[in-house]
Amino acid sequence: MIDKLELLLALARERHFGRAADASGVTQPTLSSALKSLEEQFGVLIVERGSRFRRFTPEGERILDWARRIVGDTRAMRQEIEALKRGLSGHLTLAVIPTSLPFLADLTVPMRHRYPDVTLTVLSMTSDAILARLENLEVDIGISYVDTEPPARFETIRIYDEQYVLLVAPESPFAEREQVTWAEAGEMPLCLLTPDMQNRRLIDRHLQEVGVRQTPTLESNSMLILYAHVRSGEWASILPSRVAESLDRPSRLRSIPLVKPTVTHKLGLIVTKREPHSPLVAAFIAQAKRISNATFAEVER
Repeated sequence: MIDKLELLLALARERHFGRAADASGVTQPTLSSALKSLEEQFGVLIVERGSRFRRFTPEGERILDWARRIVGDTRAMRQEIEALKRGLSGHLTLAVIPTSLPFLADLTVPMRHRYPDVTLTVLSMTSDAILARLENLEVDIGISYVDTEPPARFETIRIYDEQYVLLVAPESPFAEREQVTWAEAGEMPLCLLTPDMQNRRLIDRHLQEVGVRQTPTLESNSMLILYAHVRSGEWASILPSRVAESLDRPSRLRSIPLVKPTVTHKLGLIVTKREPHSPLVAAFIAQAKRISNATFAEVER
């Protein structure tokens, strides 16, 4: 049964019979046979199909929801038994929004020291993609914005707050300023992340709140591209302060705090709601909480 449910999850990821079979290391007839077996067992049509995959039926969507829970719990159980036998080991996949990547080493380095037999994969993706990948068990942990309540199937752990700066070249007329308002920043030629990034949508919102409708003259999904163009002196950019600090080493540019308003957003872990979590996820959550508690204690002092 578990193997068949794993194939169902692969089909949900790929939305294509051939690609799902390839991803699972089986033939397409094997996948089709497993799907047919599940349909016969439950007495419902799971997938609408003709010559190719069309979509999951309403009954199929509910079976898919249960499949995610069952497969997730089974993987967690197997991982826990392995941890009891051999200590914590295995593989953890993290999906991280681009603006949180500079913070990630604060979590992964202590994790590496504490659990040297755990390997990590880090993927950079949008906040929407993170939720979709978490839901389909393609990643173990997401790191994204947690300002608002997540969907009921997820839980969040706040780890740090993001603040914004205007990043400019030394020759910029603002280079010697101690602060810049959002309204002033909005009048500059800006290079920003692409609109599919939540960070960009937040920046657009804050600019609109001060009456500025900004049309950046350069967009990219790469922060390195933004940094390179700010260095040219032709553009400025609005970035989280930690990102600007990480990119600009050694310091060649000026990071100027943005005010009126002073904006902060909460960032944190996002995980599928499950009790108990798998040992690897639980260990990473515990590490994140230690870092978070130390960070916020320092801020309060």
